[in-house]
Amino acid sequence: MNRPEKPEIPDVQSHSDARQLAIDRVGIRGLRYPIRFADGGDESQATVATFGAYVALPANRKGTHMSRLVALIDEWREPLSLPTLPALLDALLVRLDADAGRIDIDFPWFVRKLAPVSGVQSMMDYEVKLRADAAAGSRIVTATIVVPVMSLCPSSKAIADYGAHNQRSHLSLTLRPLAGAQVSLAAWVRVAEEEASCELYGLLKRSDEKFVTERAYERPRFVEDLVRAVAARLAGDVRISGFSVAAENFESIHNHSAYAEIVRG
Repeated sequence: MNRPEKPEIPDVQSHSDARQLAIDRVGIRGLRYPIRFADGGDESQATVATFGAYVALPANRKGTHMSRLVALIDEWREPLSLPTLPALLDALLVRLDADAGRIDIDFPWFVRKLAPVSGVQSMMDYEVKLRADAAAGSRIVTATIVVPVMSLCPSSKAIADYGAHNQRSHLSLTLRPLAGAQVSLAAWVRVAEEEASCELYGLLKRSDEKFVTERAYERPRFVEDLVRAVAARLAGDVRISGFSVAAENFESIHNHSAYAEIVRG
């Protein structure tokens, strides 16, 4: 029995466009997909990421093949990491026949922590954003990690007869590591937590609560102190070509946040 011939389906995206306007970035965003992420030399960790994948479109081409972007992400089997991200970007450019592109990957990343006194274990989550850009033959990778910490106001401590107001803060570190540099998100998390009034934990017993409360009281920090302390340490890291550090204090005595940012490189 002869099968009927399949009709030829036109490839509209590959048609020419008479307007002759190149598009800097076209693709998909908001694609949620399971991935495995490996930090430094650690074992890979399963998580769910939100992807944005884009390419540059020449002026003479009508559209890009967006389904190929999803197919590439689905077929990728190697754990994602800072060193392997350029390979994924290169595969994207080849698949879409493009000379420039970008990949954004946002996901929660978990670290097992021990409470400072009781030693009870729990998971702490951090928001991570990885970005890889390709343009003019270069590959640029940046990593952003949001580190929740505690900050205690130095002014409040100085003027109050007892106590001081504190708040949960977000330290956002964005770094551009040099190609081939051996770096890890965990090391940058430690920098941020060490410079805060106190770090946070997923689970604390009463002895731990006493410890973190007193530690924060002994280490007051303005929002300006947070960004300066972290930036001073990153500035001396020869593995990084540029960075930004932002701190947002979700104030406990105001209905607004305090904010500071340092950008270098």
